[in-house]
Amino acid sequence: MIAEEVVLMEQESLFSDQVQNTPLANRVRPQTLDEFVGQSNLIAPGKILREIIDSDQLSSMIFWGPPGVGKTSLAKIIANQTRSHFVTFSAVTSGIKEIRQIMEEAEDNRKFGERTLVFVDEIHRFNKAQQDAFLPFVEKGSIILIGATTENPSFQINAALLSRCKVFVLHQLSTSEIIQLLQQALKHPNGFPNLDVQIDTDAITMIAEFANGDARVALNTLEMAVLNSDHQQAQVTIHTATLNQLINTKSLRYDKNGEEHYNLISALHKAMRNSDANAAIYWLSRMLDGGEDPIYIARRLVRFASEDIGLADTRALSLTIDVFQACQLIGMPECDVHLTEAVVYLSLAPKSNAIYKARLAAKSDIKKTGNLPVPLQIRNAPTKLMKDLDYGKDYQYAHETDDKLTTMQTMPSELAKSEYYQPTEQGNEKRFKQRLAYIKQWHEAHDQKDQ
Repeated sequence: MIAEEVVLMEQESLFSDQVQNTPLANRVRPQTLDEFVGQSNLIAPGKILREIIDSDQLSSMIFWGPPGVGKTSLAKIIANQTRSHFVTFSAVTSGIKEIRQIMEEAEDNRKFGERTLVFVDEIHRFNKAQQDAFLPFVEKGSIILIGATTENPSFQINAALLSRCKVFVLHQLSTSEIIQLLQQALKHPNGFPNLDVQIDTDAITMIAEFANGDARVALNTLEMAVLNSDHQQAQVTIHTATLNQLINTKSLRYDKNGEEHYNLISALHKAMRNSDANAAIYWLSRMLDGGEDPIYIARRLVRFASEDIGLADTRALSLTIDVFQACQLIGMPECDVHLTEAVVYLSLAPKSNAIYKARLAAKSDIKKTGNLPVPLQIRNAPTKLMKDLDYGKDYQYAHETDDKLTTMQTMPSELAKSEYYQPTEQGNEKRFKQRLAYIKQWHEAHDQKDQ
């Protein structure tokens, strides 16, 4: 018994040292494309990135995708498979001096036939000068640059550098892919050596769903579950009760200043425009739960009320103003119900973009015609000089007529026939359309008589 206990102590000590020194995600990092989980759109047989790697026709590239989808692992696999010298840069710790030093070494190595693959993690955090430092070496072929970013490269990477790189989009892992990855980790010789980890399918699925597409989160959660479960000799059994203590809520990926911010507000706007109240509630909740400023959302709803509803429902604008003021008055979390009320109302309201289109049409004419003079008859004439210059001459006061209409021209002559507002048949706008038709008929009947 004593000998067995000594062996178990040594095994547990060995495992503990490994855990302390190297996280599970690093211990089970894939070494080949066949071990890599996910991104089948890029690395499945016959796909473009797989063909580039297999044919050893590398060029500089950018991996764009959310955290934990394998950007670093894929770069290391490419370096190993193409027998390239692998160098890693971090935007947090690397300056221009370090970049230039490594680039010069790479240039020297190239002369002796050795290729250098430079992996730049979080390349979006490099400033313009740091990014520019890579340019001449990328152009000369001194290095193969692989940049990894969670942000849209169009906004975060210099145009000159971006134009020399092929962008590959990596997608969030599915729950089934996370499950596959966890099962591989449990079988991996470096995963949990000397331990028999017992975990049922429901528990693995629970971890996979919690990870929300992030492989690193999934592996870290599994490792924490193993460390915090009861050890019976060399066996560990993970119970759902243990997982419930580790898993509280999914970590929502949301950057209030990044692309996801614009993706979600776009989704909310388009769900409301499509009259999908349920989708609108979902996207609103995603933004609120991610920490978005409710005032920002309320401001966008005010805009939506006129841009996508307009006069089809004249109550929409006043309701969104009320909700905007409510958000200012009581803030989160209380104002979440007011915002929900607003997005449901806007989703179900009749839709018209006639006001928005009228503004764009007028804006276009102004751009083409410039500052056309105001017709004399509708100019104000507060001074004698202005009256002598015929300011206000022939002005017709609409309130003095039975129809409250006159034959006076109020548009510059060059644009006299322009019709910007084209109302639809939606909601209240049908009434405005009828009114416009009456006004048009009145002018057709009276304007000719006065000329």
